[in-house]
This record gives sequence, structure tokens and C-alpha cells, in this order.
Amino acid sequence: MSLAFGEPEQGQLPFEENPSIRLAGRRVEVTEVFWSYWRLAAERQAIFFRRAAGELGPWTSDPVLARHRFTNAYRASDRVSQYLLHHVIYDEERDAPDTILRVLLFKIFNRIDTWEHLVDRVGPPTAAGFSAERYAQAVDELLDRRRRVYSAAYIMPDPRLGADRKHRNHLSLLEMLLRTGVLADLERAHSLRSLYEQLCEVPSFGPFLAFQYAIDLNYSPHFDFDEMEFVVAGPGAIRGIRKCFSDAGDLDAADVIAAMAHSASEFFEMTPMPTPFRDLWGRPLQLIDCQNLFCEVDKYARVAHPEHSLDGPGRIKQVYRVDHRPLRLGYPPKWGLPFSARAPSSLVAVG
Repeated sequence: MSLAFGEPEQGQLPFEENPSIRLAGRRVEVTEVFWSYWRLAAERQAIFFRRAAGELGPWTSDPVLARHRFTNAYRASDRVSQYLLHHVIYDEERDAPDTILRVLLFKIFNRIDTWEHLVDRVGPPTAAGFSAERYAQAVDELLDRRRRVYSAAYIMPDPRLGADRKHRNHLSLLEMLLRTGVLADLERAHSLRSLYEQLCEVPSFGPFLAFQYAIDLNYSPHFDFDEMEFVVAGPGAIRGIRKCFSDAGDLDAADVIAAMAHSASEFFEMTPMPTPFRDLWGRPLQLIDCQNLFCEVDKYARVAHPEHSLDGPGRIKQVYRVDHRPLRLGYPPKWGLPFSARAPSSLVAVG
């Protein structure tokens, strides 16, 4: 057994006394990775607050978190999500068609520098004036310079609409969705699930990407669905669940994630950890956050618990590089948090 968070006193860890716990009214069998899930969430959130408050690094004594790159405990706190909120959605007032187009265009590439190049070369995208060819030419320029245009966070399948380059097919897909009225139909979604189901019908999106895009669209002022409504687990989260549970009984991945979210306060209380968990100014972890944390604990366990390795990757690819630039924070105004995406600002006090 390897624990990067420091070794508690002998017999202190719950899994040493009883690897069987109750979850969603069932008795399930957990591994030590289960308890690392909660410590990872708490320590990653502590790193976020320390950095946001302007403390000088290092922001953690955990060697795995100090060396490798991990997303925030809250998805909306991540750098790309914050950029989406500040510069794509809430930088000015827009109608729903323009907002939906902007979000999908940004997320298909999911790279800040690609978005900024597109806006600089072609102009802000609008539903009325969108030209797939003009944006494709701008992407061609980046590729001709041997620049990456897609993020490594998601694998974006090629919709294969006849072009010889993937980005041209993706941009043609957006143009097709505008022309056929599919993007306009999204505005009429009545729940997070219905929005997700409509996105699932888009060629090349697939269940996991459709769910991620539904969450991103739901950040906007044109949708206001409960993030606790349902969840779709990605491949990394499924691996993380398998590492956390030696026997989850009849619970599927979505059931496990929901049970973790609803029982989070109980398990944070039970888990010995150097840093207590602090939520996002009163906002508890949502289903999407717990899904992401399973993906992160899958990565974490590759180093901290190698004995639980599965068929997936055996190491963490991304090395953490310290960035001392102040964090400018802003969340969807409808969440009622102290920092609004309409006027993002730096955190000056943690209290």
C-alpha cells in the first residue's frame, strides 16, 4: 500500500478496519483508492484556495499533486472553463443562437489559443454570419505553422463530412447544424437530459462529449438546469471507479457517482486527511465534479497505488508547471457565488 498524502497512525484508516461500506443503501467493497478519492478532492481544493489567495508555492506537500497536473475539484474552476465563462459566454450580452454557437465552436477545439486565433483572424462568430470556410482557413494557418489546434483533454472524432482534414469537417458540422435548425432546437430543451439527448444526435459527439457540452451550455444564461439531474461517466471515470471499488454490487457507474455526490459530506468526515474539504463558497460538489474526480483518482492511483493498476495508462503524462499568475475567478451569476463571470476578479482573502 502506498499513500502519498502521508501515513496516518496505525489502524486509523477506515479501510484497514473494514473495507465494506454502505453506499446508496447497499453494502459495497472498497479499496484504499476510495479513501484517496476524498483526500485528493480536499487537497486539490486546498491548492486552489491557496493559489487563488496569492500564496507563494509550493501549494501542497503531496508529491504526486506537486509533480503532476490534476484538474480542480470543481470543473468550473479549471482554467479552460474559466476562460469559457469569461471570454466566450459572459464577456457581453448575446442571444441564445450566438451563445450556443460560440460554446460549441470553442469546445470542439477546447484550446484557448485556437479560439483567440479564430476570433482575431475571422472575427467573433455569430449564428447569422458563420462561415465554415473562413474559420477553416484560419485553422489551416495554424496547422501550416505546425501548431496544435485541438486540446488533448478530449478525443474529438471526425464527423467525416467529406473534407480531407478533421477541423474542416467539424466546422462544416457546425454550419450544417445552423442550416438545419438543430442549434435552434437546442434552445428549447426543457432539462439537462433533454439537452444532452439532442446533442447525442449530432454526428461524432457521442454520449460522453454530448454530456460535457450540455454542462458547458448550461453555464450560459440561456439554460438553468440542475447539475444534479444526471451524469454520464467517461472512460477515465469508469477506470477510477474500478480502482476504488473491489465490488460495487449492482451499482453502475452513474449510480456510484450519484451516491458519492450525495454522501460526500459523510465520507469527508470519515476520511483521515491533512486538510479538511472546503466547498466552493457553499456550493457542494456536483455530479459532474464527482465524475471528474474519479477520472483524476484514476491518474493519481497510477503513482500512489500502482498495485491497483488496470489495463489503462500506467503513468501520468502531464507534468505540473508552476504558474504564479493571479487567478481571476468568475462563475455563472445564477449560482450566486461571490465571483461572477460577468465581472471576474482575483481572490484577495480566503476567509
